[in-house]
Amino acid sequence: MEKPSKNKYPSVASISSKEHIGIVKEIFSTITERYDLLNHVLSMGIDMYWRRFTAKKMRFFKTFRLLDAATGTGDIAICAGATHPGISITGLDFAWNMLKAGRRKISRKGHSQKIVLVQGDAMSLPFSNNTFDVVSIAFGIRNIPDREAAVKEMIRVLVPGGRVMVLEMTFARHSFFRKAIRFYLNRILPFIAGKITANPGAYHYLADSIMNFPSPAEFAGSLERLGLRKVSIYPLTFGITCLYIGLKSEG
Repeated sequence: MEKPSKNKYPSVASISSKEHIGIVKEIFSTITERYDLLNHVLSMGIDMYWRRFTAKKMRFFKTFRLLDAATGTGDIAICAGATHPGISITGLDFAWNMLKAGRRKISRKGHSQKIVLVQGDAMSLPFSNNTFDVVSIAFGIRNIPDREAAVKEMIRVLVPGGRVMVLEMTFARHSFFRKAIRFYLNRILPFIAGKITANPGAYHYLADSIMNFPSPAEFAGSLERLGLRKVSIYPLTFGITCLYIGLKSEG
């Protein structure tokens, strides 16, 4: 494998799970301070709409608890707390630097009593079975080497009838949009990132991870094969992002 650097990382299609984990750890330890700003700038603020849409689709009915996996700096957790005042929220991430930034942000916004951030692995969740009404993950599933293990863990910690909710970017299938998005991901995004962050190579990796993510139909099919039922796909902003919602069986 080509040695990773802050200028270039190998394609996710050519690396092992162990190498993938190492790259993701390096990336998210080097872009923390500018992560939120870059998300908003590079999406032109649309990412905030995607998160609000996701929060509105959450349903709480038994434990009134949310787990936000790969929470990063806690954006989904904060949005969910504002949308559903009566719930308690746990955000989980393996990147300590991201959690520290998230705790500062949560404190500034006055959500410290409602949202708890913990360090952990989405492929081996440190929670008991049937703990949460909703498990969400936003823009994180493509960075997990073993997506199947992560989804199985999300299902395990859900109550029967609970929701797995995956918000993720996708590579447009229409030829016109494919060309436009490929140009944006490979040229514009890293250029802007290079002006703001010390590790522009991270955004080459993130672009590559989007282009190598399964199509919406393929990913929804994998969720169904892993045991979720009634899987729905909500394309957002011309399909460049999709929200996937699947229910845990009540049997």
